[in-house]
Amino acid sequence: MLSRYANGILQGLPPNRLLAIDAFRGLTIVAMILVNNPGSWSYVYAPLLHAQWHGWTPTDLIFPFFVFIVGLSIKIAIDRQLAAGHARAPIIKHAFIRMTKLVLLGWFLALFFYNFRDPSFSWINDRLLSMRIPGVLQRLGLVYFFTVLIVLYWRTAGRAIWALLLTFGYWAMLAFVPYSDTAGNQYQGLYDYGNNLASWLDQLLLGAAHVYDKKAAPFVMDPEGILSTLPAIAGCLTGVLAGQFLMNDKIALLKRIGGLLVVGLASVLIAEVWNSLLPINKALWTPSFVLLSSGFACLTLGLCLWLIDHKGIKAWTAPFVVFGANAIAFYMFAAIVARVLLMLSVGDTSLKGWLYTQVFQPLFGNYNGSLAFALCFLALSYTVMHWMYKRGWFWKV
Repeated sequence: MLSRYANGILQGLPPNRLLAIDAFRGLTIVAMILVNNPGSWSYVYAPLLHAQWHGWTPTDLIFPFFVFIVGLSIKIAIDRQLAAGHARAPIIKHAFIRMTKLVLLGWFLALFFYNFRDPSFSWINDRLLSMRIPGVLQRLGLVYFFTVLIVLYWRTAGRAIWALLLTFGYWAMLAFVPYSDTAGNQYQGLYDYGNNLASWLDQLLLGAAHVYDKKAAPFVMDPEGILSTLPAIAGCLTGVLAGQFLMNDKIALLKRIGGLLVVGLASVLIAEVWNSLLPINKALWTPSFVLLSSGFACLTLGLCLWLIDHKGIKAWTAPFVVFGANAIAFYMFAAIVARVLLMLSVGDTSLKGWLYTQVFQPLFGNYNGSLAFALCFLALSYTVMHWMYKRGWFWKV
C-alpha cells in the first residue's frame, strides 16, 4: 500500500528532476511548520525552539536550509533559462516581480489578525500602524532577487567572491562600525541581545514599532532585519555553488556525494571552532552561523543524494515531495490557519487554546500534547496539499 502510494506521487515527476532537492525542500518546510505550530509555547521540547541568543538548535537551521535550497533552485532555473536563449532583462524583471510578491505576502501575514476577545483591540493601531516590516517571506524575496543578479552577471569565482565579501564585510561592520544610543553612549563590536550594530540600524531605519522584538534594549531586535540580510544572501550563494557542483555530470555521483559530505563536515567543524571568536547566532545571522548552517545543508543534501540516487531508496520521499512542490502555498496555508485558530473563540479562550487544553493536553500531557497538536496540524496541512498535488494545482509566486 505504501509503495503504491509513493509510486503514484513519484511517477508524476519529470524524468530529469532531482528528487533529492525536492525531498530536501519538503523536509525543510515540514520542519518549519512543525516548529511554528506547537499546541502551547509554554511546553515545547528544547530542540524545537530557537536558541535564546548565542548557540544553535536544530530549529535554527531550518530557515537557512530554505535559503540554501533557494540558491540550488536559482542555479538550476537560470541555467535552463539561459540555455533556452532568454535574455537577462526579462529574467531580472521576473525576479523583481517575484520578490515583490513575496514581500507583499509577508506583509499580508503581518496584518492578518484580529483579537476578537479584546474589546480595546484596534486593528489600525495594534496591527497596521505597528506592522512588522521585515519577516521570513520578505527576507526570502530580497535574498532571491539579489542572488539572481549575482548569478546572472558573475561566474563561479565571482559568486564565491561575492559570498566572501558579503560575509566578511558584514562581520567587519559588526566589529568596527561605531554606533550610539539616545543618551550618547558609544558602542562598537558588540554581539549582545539588544546591543549590536544590526539592532541599532533596524531601530534607526525601521523604527522601534516595526520589528519583531520591541522589548530588546537599548535597541530593538529583528532576526530578519536589514543588515543581516547581507550574510543571508551569502548563504543563498553557497546553495548556488553547491548546485554547480551537484549538476556537474563530469564528476561521478559518489564523488559528488562525497564532496558534499566532506565540505559539509569541514564547514561545521570550522564554524564550531570559529564560535570562540565570533558567536554562532541565528538572530544576527553571524558569519559563523552561515558557515555552520551551509555545512549542515551540504550534509543533508549529500545524505539525500546517497539514499535516493545511490541506494535507490525513494518511497520515503513521497510526502515531502507533496509538501515541497507547493512550499509557498503550504507556508501560507499553515500561517493563515494558525492565525484563524487564534482568532476564533471558545468561551474566553481561543479555539487553539481550547483544543490544546481540552483535547491534546488531557490525552498526551503537557509536552507530548503540544507536539501532538503540531503533528495533527501537519496532517491537516498534508491532506490539503495532497489534494492540490493530485489535481496539479501548484502555486508559484
